[in-house]
Amino acid sequence: MTHSVVIIGSGFGGIGMAIRLRRAGIHDVVILEKAAGLGGTWRDNTYPGAACDIPSHLYSFSFERKTDWSRRFPPQPEILAYLRHCARKHGVLEKVRFGAEVTEARFDEDAALWRISTTGGELEARVLVSACGQLNRPAIPPIEGRDRFAGTSFHSARWDHGADLRGRRVAVIGTGASAIQIVPEIAERAAELRLFQRTAPYVIGKPDRPYRGWEKSVLRAVPGLYELNRARIYALYESRALGFVKYPQVMRLLEKRFRDTLRAGIADPRLREAVIPRYPMGCKRILISSDYYPALTRPNVDLITDPIERVTPSGVKTAGREYGADVIVYATGFRTTAFLSPMKIVGRGGRELNEAWRDGAQAHLGITVSGFPNLFLLYGPYTNLGHNSIIYMLESQFRYVLGCVEAIRRHGLDWIDVRADVQDAFTRDMRRRLRSTVWETGCQSWYMTADGKVVSNWPGFTFAYRRATRRPDPRHFNVRTRAACAPGVPPPGSGAS
Repeated sequence: MTHSVVIIGSGFGGIGMAIRLRRAGIHDVVILEKAAGLGGTWRDNTYPGAACDIPSHLYSFSFERKTDWSRRFPPQPEILAYLRHCARKHGVLEKVRFGAEVTEARFDEDAALWRISTTGGELEARVLVSACGQLNRPAIPPIEGRDRFAGTSFHSARWDHGADLRGRRVAVIGTGASAIQIVPEIAERAAELRLFQRTAPYVIGKPDRPYRGWEKSVLRAVPGLYELNRARIYALYESRALGFVKYPQVMRLLEKRFRDTLRAGIADPRLREAVIPRYPMGCKRILISSDYYPALTRPNVDLITDPIERVTPSGVKTAGREYGADVIVYATGFRTTAFLSPMKIVGRGGRELNEAWRDGAQAHLGITVSGFPNLFLLYGPYTNLGHNSIIYMLESQFRYVLGCVEAIRRHGLDWIDVRADVQDAFTRDMRRRLRSTVWETGCQSWYMTADGKVVSNWPGFTFAYRRATRRPDPRHFNVRTRAACAPGVPPPGSGAS
């Protein structure tokens, strides 16, 4: 069966895009989800302490406000419950096909259709939207001997809740955003916890607390106050872009917060020295926690900075010694720069997306890829942030994609395909602007490809991105006009758009 729009993924991007399409009168939408439940990264990451590092009133859809968040920074279960609420309230839950992992999507140029193969069957779409995100494919480093470990091991995004850590020797490999939340939680249960650090992160205090009942009541009762509070938080976080992309000296203000957090959390000068990063602040993701540094000072916690040589059946071996372990937790992040992998995406002329991206992912405005008509990416290349809420960026992309879909329908088009020269000009501009950002000051981060190109981040203000994606520019696209309406697609002027 041919559908107007098929969306891959049911996280914030997929659910939000489906809601926007439905509100625009486009109801023939299918969401393909490989798992048994919706939620994307907030479904997958259920490790102890999992929470967002963006304030709750900003980490939510502007069109579905929530005044009763429990805390300033929302925990994982509450975020997942919010997404489920949005899907149910706006009538898109029934649009989700669970257990349908996409293996291939191939564009049929003659029929102007995306022919999609999934583990749950085949289907066709006039428009294909990828809402897979950047944080859904766990990365486990190829450490020698990893498969021979005799104990329990798992990635933080695939937490084994059947593993009882009480009284056990636990090794945590990695010191990124997941690790700084996990370590304080499990340090209270484990007999021994050894944290293996390759690169120290910058950690600043987390100004978190529960919302009081009267605060929730006032936000709910006073017209406009919720929106005003959201705007205040947005402006505060948006101002940090100055330090990331324009004036690195602004980072000194955050460096002071880092020093204050470090001094308050760790008294031992040797341990304090071991957790001081050796790269400019902001080059890697800045992390927030008020209990990570204190957790490192617990008598049952050891920070190991020697490089790992291999994993043995009984633990983790460094150049200095072997550390026994009953459980190994890989808090080693995600494969972030492959974007649509491991799906096979084939566009015009039989060209595969992996081939088109062999020198790094490229997409005009992070949304459209030349040679792949009627394909739209959410949270694609050059749209990640270091300073503000990704939900704001996604809502900008929803509007742009919706504008493209409505143009296809209104003007009776088979397809639209962004011009190669437009995409190339955008990519050159991104590369030029990124060279002056803090992300390209010498460190290796998950923002980069293996050869050192930053392909994930937007080098500017989020309001500038919103302006750039305000509406599709018809001059940016090659188009093919449809001679007659295809099955399943309402004719132009039918009122569906």
